[in-house]
Amino acid sequence: MPLTAKKLTKLLKKPGRHHDAHGLILQVVGPNNASWLLRYQRNGRERWAGLGPAWLVTLAEARVRAKAMRLQLLDGIDPLEAKRAAKTAAKLADVRKLSFAEAARAYHKQHEPKWRSAQHAQQWLRSLTVFAFPIIGGMDVAVIETPDILRVIEPIWQTKTTTADRIRNRCEAVLDWCTVRGHRPKGDNPARWTGHLDQVLPALAKPVHFAALPYDQLPAFMSNLRAQEGVAARALEFLILAAARSGEALGAVWSEIDLANSVWVVPASRMKAHKEHRVPLSDPALDLLRHLPREDNNPRLFIGARAGAGLSDAALSRVLKRIGNGTTTHGFRSTFSDWAHEHTAFDSHSIEISLAHAVGTEVAKAYQRGDLIAKRRQLMAAWGRYCTSEPVAAGDNIVPLGGAQ
Repeated sequence: MPLTAKKLTKLLKKPGRHHDAHGLILQVVGPNNASWLLRYQRNGRERWAGLGPAWLVTLAEARVRAKAMRLQLLDGIDPLEAKRAAKTAAKLADVRKLSFAEAARAYHKQHEPKWRSAQHAQQWLRSLTVFAFPIIGGMDVAVIETPDILRVIEPIWQTKTTTADRIRNRCEAVLDWCTVRGHRPKGDNPARWTGHLDQVLPALAKPVHFAALPYDQLPAFMSNLRAQEGVAARALEFLILAAARSGEALGAVWSEIDLANSVWVVPASRMKAHKEHRVPLSDPALDLLRHLPREDNNPRLFIGARAGAGLSDAALSRVLKRIGNGTTTHGFRSTFSDWAHEHTAFDSHSIEISLAHAVGTEVAKAYQRGDLIAKRRQLMAAWGRYCTSEPVAAGDNIVPLGGAQ
């Protein structure tokens, strides 16, 4: 006979197994020690599944639980095996659980060797610490979705678009890393731009190019620059003569300079492309280096005001502000490129390598591994002569037409 609530009160005091129906059993071991069981057979083998203690699970609830298990059996699923599998999956999920902040720090540490500089590595993590961690830092990476990414970047998309896109890109990299390591299910990355976030966020503004000085004005600018005193002025002059980036020039140390062979070897760690770059030094560049002040125990070419320190980008900006022509340090690379392409017969390949730009397809680069140092030595010598040439006065380069020659 099926059990009833009234019978149950008495049976809870009677040790033994008391049957309800369809395999549901109340097992009483002793006072306050009774539980519900479901007896069933699977592949000819008797099995017992626990449904919970009688003090917590009522008779009606036990019947509901038993029915759910019988429905599993009807679908060919063993309830006990399913329960064990669920526990295993839960344990695995707990092991794989990783917060976004933990994942970002792990990604940052693993990729540390690829950062261009310690400053860049610090900025990479700091941007996420400031903008992403307060919102999604504590979230399990497995549950982060598009609305969560939007909560991070949408508030700053209009006012700090470049920063917002960098953060989005870094979130995308971290979440891809998590997917490969098994911390996220496979599928679309919620921080992806193309075909995803580009559908809900305004398009990125077109990049503003660095202000560059027209090359016909460069000799006059260089004449003015040479009249400026101080290490910062010499650093800017050297940067222009070498067609270098500010980070490459300001970070230069004397061990990179080979005066005997007139070459400056910039290590891969300070290059944007992470590849060593040789710069042939022209006579004006060499003369500048020979007259630079030096400081004991300071390896920098361009020493700063504090002992043992170097210059900052701000020092170069102050020199430019004093001269007051509105250009930028990076813009002088464009000046060099325009002059070399329009004013000389040097090939484009040599010009681009002088700017440390990647040139050609991967196949072409595989076969052409040299850096054309001999050709580029001639190019940089010509550039040095042009930089130090006499400024052309207004009107001096006008040739009258139709008159007496």
